[in-house]
Amino acid sequence: MVKKFLFIMLPLIMSVVFWGCAKVPQVEIDNAQAAMEAAKSAEADRYLASEFNALQDSLTTALADVEAQKSKFALTRSYSSATEKLVQITQNADSLKGMVVARKEQLRAEVNQKVIEYANVLKETKALLAKAPRGKETRAVIESMNNDIKAIDASFAEVKTFLDKDDVLSAKERVDSSIAKLQAIQNELNAAIAKKG
Repeated sequence: MVKKFLFIMLPLIMSVVFWGCAKVPQVEIDNAQAAMEAAKSAEADRYLASEFNALQDSLTTALADVEAQKSKFALTRSYSSATEKLVQITQNADSLKGMVVARKEQLRAEVNQKVIEYANVLKETKALLAKAPRGKETRAVIESMNNDIKAIDASFAEVKTFLDKDDVLSAKERVDSSIAKLQAIQNELNAAIAKKG
């Protein structure tokens, strides 16, 4: 009787175990990873670094959750939480691509404004250099500052190259750096003029 019971129940138990095993959400994993790669190709890791890194962390957490579920007993596995996270990551990564375009346009507008600011700061710096006190002890310093201004201006010319290559972030960094260097020279010149005056 016991053998007959086991003979009947064994296939039933096996089918429950087989069908009760939750399936690894491989499609969702692949979609999330592909979406993250696409976002990285769109330069989300540069232009929206904090958002991209947060999504990358979420993906790592979701994958760890999948691995943790794999190690559980078949009947207790549940991938539903990880699947939901992976679907959300895919959607968020897709939306990051559009956000990168908007961020680039915002930065491009800022760079265009900064280019005008740079021209004004350069003009002011050259005017201050012309007013700088002249003398034996200052000749070398003034010549050095003049060379620095020329080097900054030559370096600034790369802003257009960066913009032409759609590398707006590098263009912004270059224009900001150029303005900061000119302002540092202005501070030195103003101090020297005030001291002499």
